Parts: sequence; structure tokens; C-alpha cells
Amino acid sequence: MAFSSSPSNLANGRAPGAGVTAVLGPTNTGKTHLAIERMLGHSSGVIGLPLRLLAREVYNKIAARAGEDSVALITGEEKIKPPKARFWVSTVEAMPRDLDVSFLAVDEVQIAADLERGHVFTDRILNRRGRDETLLLGAATMRPMIERLLPGASIVTRPRLSQLEFAGDRKLTRQPRRTAIVAFSADEVYAIAELIRRQHGGAAVVLGSLSPRTRNAQVAMFQNGDVDYLVATDAVGMGLNLDVDHVAFASDRKYDGYQFRRLNPAEFAQIAGRAGRATRNGTFGTTGRCAPFEPELVNALQNHSFESVKVLQWRNAKLDFSSLGALQVSLALSPGHDALTRAPIAEDLRVLDHASRDAEVREMAHGAAAVEKLWDACQIPDYRKIAPAAHAELVTTVFAFLMKKGWIPDAWFAAQVEQADRTDGDIDTLSGRIAQIRTWTFAANRPDWLADPEHWQGITREVENKLSDALHERLTERFVDRRTSVLMRRLRENTMLNTEIGKTGEVIVEGHVIGRLDGFTFAPEAAEAGSDAKALQATAQKALAGEIDARAEKLSAAPDEQFLLTSDGTIRWTGDAVAKLTAAEDALHPRIRIISDERLSGPSREAVQTRLDLWLKTHIEKLLAPLFELNKAEDITGIARGIAFQLIEALGVLERSKVAAEMKDLDQPSRASLRKYGVRFGAYHIYLPALLKPAARALASLLWALKQDNVELSALSGAQHLAGSGRTSFPVDKQLDRDAYRVLGYRAGEDFASILRALGYRMERRPAPPPKPAVVEPVAADAAPAELASETLSEAAAIEAVAASGNAISQDTPVASGSAESSAVAPSTEESAASSATLLPDVSFLPDLAATEPVEAKAEAESSLEEPSPAPQQAQQDQQAPEDSVTAAIAPDAVIADPAVAPEAAAAPEAAPAPEMVEVWRPGGRSEERRPRHDRNRRRQQDAPQEGVTPAAAGEAGDAAKPERHGRPRRNRHNEFRKPRADAPAEGATAAAGEGAQAPQPREDNAHSPRERFQRDKDKAKFGGRDKGGRDKGGRDKGGRDKRSDAGPSHRQYATSAAPRERDRPIDPNSPFAKLAALREQLAANRKD
Repeated sequence: MAFSSSPSNLANGRAPGAGVTAVLGPTNTGKTHLAIERMLGHSSGVIGLPLRLLAREVYNKIAARAGEDSVALITGEEKIKPPKARFWVSTVEAMPRDLDVSFLAVDEVQIAADLERGHVFTDRILNRRGRDETLLLGAATMRPMIERLLPGASIVTRPRLSQLEFAGDRKLTRQPRRTAIVAFSADEVYAIAELIRRQHGGAAVVLGSLSPRTRNAQVAMFQNGDVDYLVATDAVGMGLNLDVDHVAFASDRKYDGYQFRRLNPAEFAQIAGRAGRATRNGTFGTTGRCAPFEPELVNALQNHSFESVKVLQWRNAKLDFSSLGALQVSLALSPGHDALTRAPIAEDLRVLDHASRDAEVREMAHGAAAVEKLWDACQIPDYRKIAPAAHAELVTTVFAFLMKKGWIPDAWFAAQVEQADRTDGDIDTLSGRIAQIRTWTFAANRPDWLADPEHWQGITREVENKLSDALHERLTERFVDRRTSVLMRRLRENTMLNTEIGKTGEVIVEGHVIGRLDGFTFAPEAAEAGSDAKALQATAQKALAGEIDARAEKLSAAPDEQFLLTSDGTIRWTGDAVAKLTAAEDALHPRIRIISDERLSGPSREAVQTRLDLWLKTHIEKLLAPLFELNKAEDITGIARGIAFQLIEALGVLERSKVAAEMKDLDQPSRASLRKYGVRFGAYHIYLPALLKPAARALASLLWALKQDNVELSALSGAQHLAGSGRTSFPVDKQLDRDAYRVLGYRAGEDFASILRALGYRMERRPAPPPKPAVVEPVAADAAPAELASETLSEAAAIEAVAASGNAISQDTPVASGSAESSAVAPSTEESAASSATLLPDVSFLPDLAATEPVEAKAEAESSLEEPSPAPQQAQQDQQAPEDSVTAAIAPDAVIADPAVAPEAAAAPEAAPAPEMVEVWRPGGRSEERRPRHDRNRRRQQDAPQEGVTPAAAGEAGDAAKPERHGRPRRNRHNEFRKPRADAPAEGATAAAGEGAQAPQPREDNAHSPRERFQRDKDKAKFGGRDKGGRDKGGRDKGGRDKRSDAGPSHRQYATSAAPRERDRPIDPNSPFAKLAALREQLAANRKD
């Protein structure tokens, strides 16, 4: 059969349209299916399709029915040609020219109007025919053109099998399932697919640049239901049969190879027609940045009424290869028909034009065979989309090989293939390699370009398949979350999910870890919390419904041992956080807020709330029991009831200054009623000793913090940890409210300009000393103090001078002085804080830096009927401390000296006939120089009351210092630093200090001091208690005297102003302590003068 390139020519006397049937109609009319059925009804046939992907789909359908041996596939990059093939499936560009078949079909003939590919379709419409039947398939817009170009052709119109409706505009994340989202650039397609992945688990991606194998794999995911969304370019509109319910246009402009333009209505209809297959209706709409469709366009798409095609692209197919110039002239011919127009200069023409300017090419292109071979080389597609000059250089290189050697050298071809044979890299890298290998696949499929074309066809196909598979994996990894897609599919199937809860709370559904279940709260994995939160929450909602109820039932029956209250107010059950404490009107009864999501509700939530409320009530009443007992006490009335109420509100520790007025009016019976319930009256605070334990204080501090608005729980937690470790002092955190230390059982320093320390309550019940004693560290014997320049140098300055020579002096407490002017040595540098920090952990009590408040310094008289006040003589001895006692207080160990007398007493030292005494407090640990017990336990002398001290003050001080009787707890039983007796002589005391000392006097009450009894209890516990004869196992009798013969000088001695006992060796005159004593005497002499 002869073919003509002109529609006016007749062949064998037949009209151009004779035997031609045009089946026209919109998408989803079954045109392609009709063509397959018609071809299988003939003995042979060929069908041309617009896409390589569609050609592969039709090939599979025909091969399944006719057998693979009977079906051939011909595309630009792939050729499957069985020896006895009867049916040929190919792309329109690759349709064989020398076949004589019974049936021929061309699909999507409306592409003949396309500027880039239209001339190829026009040629097939005009010049290709089957012996018995020719079938043209396309849109109804081609009817006028077919009638004009192919008179006599039979035109059949097929209606759409389903309706196409407009759904309006929707957000990308709100698109329904089975939606194809269309964009017109790779970057836009990738961005949309990323968004769909985060919201719905994934999307398949279809681009025109993908290889058929990759596109098939992506489409298969969509068809199989692995993903519910397909993001594609306009390639989706070219005959792909997809199970799509909705088509959403994310853009309405594309680049057609020449310019960016908006799609025309027919192109919109071609893509929108993919929605709805067979008899199922479909919808279309807009999304993303696409402008809403105007009503006229919507009406045209729904009714399939479009403007007819007015002109087709045409290029002369009857070429003259006699010379290079003749070929160019034949390609430039005009169609000669008003329905046709000469196509724009295509890629192959640009390459030919570039090659014709090459002298070497012109020299080789002599004769028809050489010119035809050059034209064949110019047909190599530019899959890589590189510059025209670069592609033309590749073409001329291939042409040179063909002309000089007859074929492309295997070594050179293998090197080009090897460059693309790599599967590493990202999506863009793999796409570039696929484009490169497609070029060499096209060359390998030319029958006469390689010495062994079949060998290289297999190699290039293998490399392309490897790259296609790698690209599919990269696309899937980037745009599909397998876990989420599987879970969502199972949710849609409405089946029971296979759910497991790991030992550490991992939630495993269908083999995928979706998050953790902490108590009653589900937390998606951190990496997916933002991206797949909706999908994972939906899965967890169904998978964890039974588990939450089971946990609630288990918690409601859990024992108390499984619950724990942390320092931040969180209640944990078997390690999981299940509730949080919140403030209430009553600090002792806080509210509980369950930590859970909406899955815990109804009776299960009520059961959890009831059990947690019961446990918290029991826990608070157990640790803070004295507060509840005090609150229920009916025998506490009047002022005592008010103080008790304030003590309860203060959670067991109340500042005495806040109830100073009430304390003045509180009588002894009322005090006794409060003591009955464990209340103790200290110098600075009123408190319950039973609540000073770490656990009780930690709970009280947490309850206090819940009532505050600006408390940093992290700072409070740190203070709780330090307080719970048993330390007697630790640095104060300035970010934490000062009142927090009171609740913790500590007293914070007042002067924020100094290094602040929090002091323990273990010496709280001692009366507040008027001035502050000094803490002096031991120094080396050969250390010499600094030179003193002034005879009137104050005592504080003198001690500073001694410290400057290497003898450290604590800066945390003021230095006692006999002068009225000297009061305290304030720290000036941060180094002083560091040095003092080393001393504080080794002492039990240090007075505060702040000035003593009047109510505390005065120390009201407080004594019960069971606790008589000490004798006046003892009170006078406790209050008296002459200024010369500092000399006697100097010892190698660190000491805390009692304060000096008031300025009035210091002004007349000769008026006091009594011997000058000083008391030195020492640490309770053992020392090699400690005195024997029978010396330490000697009864203290009792002196007359000191002038100026009221009996009430003396009674208050005695109440804090005397021992407890009748089974009541001793107030100083936990003292680690004991106040020394005044009758013990001090080692190293000067002769001048001991000249006027009086002999020790026996105590009137014949009672041991708290220190003696505490030491006795310690020794009793150490040596096993008393024996049957009333003597303890340590060798002491009932009176506390040490009868052991081995008691020696290993016990610590206490300094006093009494006459010192004889020493084995004299005091080193070069000792800094001796010089400090001499300086003291010099200062005293100066004041007398």
C-alpha cells in the first residue's frame, strides 16, 4: 500500500479516508479497549500509543491473551521482537515503517496539534494504513480535521461511561482518598508528595522523565492501595488507566518547550478525565496555588464541549537524501493545505543544522547513504536535556564512528555505559543516570550501529532496570512511610490490629513501633510526632482502647508500695507518671490532676481518681502526722490554738517573730499543752522536731511550693536534695524564695551581700547569743603573724592580720571583741566564701550573719512545771564572758568562742571580782588530747545571777539548755558540737588568765548537762549499755563518772579561765597564738590607761 504525505493525493484510486474509522470521545469511553479487541480479531496488527508506559501496559494485556511469542514491543529504548510476532505494540514515534499488517491503530490523535510532537502524529494519520482496517482514536475535537483531511472516513462518537463533576477547591491536606494531584514541574511534584507523606503516610510519584519500570512500580503502589494519593505531571492524562476518584489541579500553567502558558480547556479535560473509571463517577477540582476555575471552564469540562482543533502540525516525511543541502530543503517544505501548518524547528533539525556547519561532517556526508545515516544519528533523543550544542557534539561523534569504522567501538560504548552503571546518589542523580543510559539504550536498539547489538541491548536494559529499581526505592523512602501506609490500610479494612506493649512501654502494631505508652498517655515516636501524628494517633486510638481500661483497673487495685511522689509533684505508678499535684485552698489537701489523654474516660477514669486520692491522703497523713494530731487537739485553746493554727499553716516550722505578741501572752499551761503534741520553742522558730526528718520536710516543701506562684521547682528540687543528704549547711540559691528554706527545715542568711548559708535546726533550741563568736582554724607552729602598726588596732583588724599570715579565719560569723565598736568581719571576696565553705560542713550550729531580732535576742522566759529554772549562780556564769578570755580560748583546734560581755561591763573590768571565764565549743568527734571522762563529767560550779539579767531571760535560756526529764525527748540530743564545761582547764592558757580562777563548785541540782548525757548515751550504745550491777559496760557508774583505769588523755579537753594544770612542755613563744594573746593583753592595757 502506497502512502502519500499530501491529503489530496489518492492511492490506488481510493479516497484518503477509505477504510479509516475514527473513534472519538472524551476520556473513559473505552477507546483503547476497543482497539485491543479489534486488533486481536485480525491476523496481524500494529498499534501506536503516545507513551512508552502506556505501550508497556497494552503489551502486557495483549501478551496475556495472545501469548508473548506473538506480541512484539517496540519503543525508542526497548525492543522485544519474537521471531513469529503477529501483533506489534509501539510508541507512535517508533512505529515500524516496513510492516504490512491487517490492522493499524493510532491512539490520542489530538496530539497532532502539539508543537513538539504533533508532526509525527500527523504523519501517522495521513500515511499509515492497515490492509483491512485503520482505527484512529482521540478526542471529539479532532472531528472537523479528520473530515477535512480524510474524506470518506467513518467517524464514531462514544459517550463517557461516567459523569464528571466539579468538587471545588480544597486544601492539599484535605483531599479525599484515591486522588491524583497534578502539577507541572518536578520540584512542585516533590513538594506536594512530601506534604502528603507527612499527613497521610505517602504518595506515588509519576513524572515524564521516569523510566517505564520506575513509573510502573510507582503506579502499582497506588493501584494496590499501599498509598492513597498519586502526584503526577500531565503524563497522567495520556491514556493511563488508573483507579482515580478525584483529580486535583495544583497548577494550571506548564512549559510546552517554548513558553509558560495556561492549559487550554481540552488539555484540562484530558487530565480531569482520568477521574472515575467505567461506570464510577469522578470529580475534579483545584488545590494548592491553583486559581479557582471559572464557571465557563467548569461547564465545558462537565459537558465535554470544547473548541475544535483548527490546525495540525506537519513536516514533510518524504525526504531527499541525495545531499545534505537537499535534505534540509525537503525538511523545509510547506504542507500546501490550510488545515496543516509547518511544525516549528524541532530538536533533530537543530542538531542537523549544527552538524552541517562542521567541516568534517560535511566531508563525510557524501552520498544518499551517508546523508541518511547522518539523519538517523540526529534522531537520538536528548533525554538528558542538555545544551543543544553538547547534544549535537554527541551526535557528530556517533556519526563519525559510523562513517569511519562502520559501527560504534565497543570500548567507547562500554565506557559510556559504565559511567551510568552506579546506583548510589539521590533522586536527581539517579534520574540523570537513567536519562544517560536511555540514550545508549536507544543506540543499542539500532540494528546497524553496534557490532553485537543484542548483547548491548541486554546490558543497557539491565543497567536501566537497576537504576530504575534504585530510583523507585529512593522515591519510596522519601515520599512513602511504609509503616503509616500499612497502618492506615488496616484501619480502613476495619479489622483487629495486632498490638503488643513492650516492657518499657513501646506500642507495636502490626510489627511497627508507633510510639510509647507512658501511664495513660500515648506519645508518638519523637521523629514522627509532627509528620505522622494524625495517622499514629488514629492507629493508637483503635489499638490501645482495651489496654487503657486494663491499666486503669490494675491501678485501682494496686498497693501503696507501687506509688511514688516525686519532688516535682508527679505521682508515679510503677515508674510511669499518672498524675500531677495542683494547688488547693488547704495546703495539706492538694488536688490531683490525672495525666492522660481522651482514651481514659468514664468509669475507668473515676476509678483511677478515687485510688490516687486515697493514696495521697494516706501518704500526707503518714509523713505529716504531728500536724494532723495538732489540728485535732481539743485541749489546746485560746492563744495556744492560734499559734497551733499558724504552725499548721506554716507546715510545721513557724518563725517566732511572726507570733512574738502571742508568745508574750502565752502562759505556762498553754505552753505545756503545745509541748504535749511535740511543739518546741526555739530561739528563732517554733517547730515540731518530729517533722524535721528529710522525708517530711521534702513533702512539706512540695506542698508549700504548690501554693506559690513564682517558685522554680528545679531550684527547690536541688535544695531538697541537699537538705535530704543530711548536711547541716549548704549554699543558698538566690533564685529560690527565702521562705523555702524555712519549710525545708533550715534558716537562710539575712545579708544577701555576703555569702549566704542555710543553717540547720539542730542547735535551734539554744538561746540566741547576743554577739557572734569567731571561728579560727589551726595554724602552723612556726607561722608568724603580720606586724601590727597601731597600738589602738581593733581586735577584728588584729585577727585579720593574723589571718593574712596564713592563719585562716572563717568569714561566715563575726569575730567577738571586747570593744563596743567591733561587731563583725564581713566577707569581701569570693575567695572568702570558698574558704568558709570548707568549715561549714564540719559544724552543727553557726549563728546567723544578720543582727539578732529583739524578740530573739531577748529570749523570753519559757519554762514548764516540770522544768525549773537554773540557779542564779549558773545563769550568771553562762552570761559572763570577760574580754581576756580570748587568750585562754586559743588552742590548736578550731573553736567557736562565746561572745564578749556588753559594753557597759567592758568599761569597768576591775569591778568584777569573779574570775574571768570563757566557754569554747568544740566538735563532738574524738581527739588525741581529749580529757578523761571523770574530768569532763565533773559538776559545774554555780555562780550568782549576773547583774542586768532578768529572771525571765535566765529562765528562758535555762529552758533551752537544761536536760529533759520524765521520758521527754532531750532537746539537744542530736548536737554534734557540745558546749564545754566551765570547770575544765584549757591547755595553753596563759598564767595571767589562771591566777584569779576559782575552784570548781558542785552543781546544786546534781543533774548532768545535756552534753554529758548525750555523750553517755553514745558511749552506752558503743559499749553495749549497762551491766546488771547498774554500771554500764563502758566502765562508768550510775552517776556518770568514769571508773575505768585506762581512761587517759585521749579525750578532748575544754579551755577555761581556771588555773591550768601542769604541762609537759612550755608554750612556744613564736606561736601566732602566743602573739595574739600578747596583743590582747596590750589592747586591754591600753583601754585601762
